[in-house]
Amino acid sequence: MELIKIETGNFMADGGAVFGVVPKVMWVKQYPCNNDNYCNLSMRCLLVKTGDRIVLIDTGAGDKQSEKFFSYQHLNGDDSLCKSFDDTGVSLDQVTDVVLTHLHFDHCGGVVSKDQDGVLSLTFPNATCWVAESQWENFHQPNVREGSVYFKENIVPVLESGKLKLVKEDMELCPGIKLRLFNGHTLGQIIPFISNNGKTIVYMADFIPLKASIPEAWVSAYDTNPMVSMSEKRMFLQEACENDYIMFFEHDLYNECCCLEMNDKGIVAGESFKLRELTSIFATTTQRP
Repeated sequence: MELIKIETGNFMADGGAVFGVVPKVMWVKQYPCNNDNYCNLSMRCLLVKTGDRIVLIDTGAGDKQSEKFFSYQHLNGDDSLCKSFDDTGVSLDQVTDVVLTHLHFDHCGGVVSKDQDGVLSLTFPNATCWVAESQWENFHQPNVREGSVYFKENIVPVLESGKLKLVKEDMELCPGIKLRLFNGHTLGQIIPFISNNGKTIVYMADFIPLKASIPEAWVSAYDTNPMVSMSEKRMFLQEACENDYIMFFEHDLYNECCCLEMNDKGIVAGESFKLRELTSIFATTTQRP
């Protein structure tokens, strides 16, 4: 098994939204913000090569939304989905599966591309695209908070191509990759669990988007059901601590991975580290510095 991080650029979000009811005086010690209270967040995806499958988890924001919309997101950084793929030695048409954790724009926008004439096409033409059935239903009938981050052009072309597959419940995508559903942030968020050589790395998506978000009560204001988020987090942290899971963060610009530790305060984050440090665990692990 080979793991490759795919950086697709960064965006900025209000710190109060990122950390919900946690006072700024507390969260700013754990994650920086600028003078306008905005936190810079990565859109870090993960490519998994295992057996005859090449699986991409999430795709970043893409470039299809309007200039006005993207101006609100303060996109920044030099990375992009295609640029990162150029550095992997994997071509876009070699990807066999794309797992979209959910359909908010910053997670699925890159799965469909738009050319200079405005024509839409699949970025990964030979890939099956996996989305939770409950998330798909939520996409079609969103609540007032999520409606502004769902865009038909980000996923409908996948449906029309016949490449969309819906996940009804927890499942094994292929040996070594399990897809589990969580519902606090949004209905049917897929969280992939990737296992090899007795170790498991979990792609955290918006379930626990940052290392600073690990404490149970540190729930984002973006979560549609915060009480469910806290309950899911409580159970996951216990499981992760007992099994020594590695957490891979999609949105933490400063921390790629960490494990958990138990101390007199309960379950807390351990030291952070880079994905490339997992080479001995996941056979051959490749990524850019």
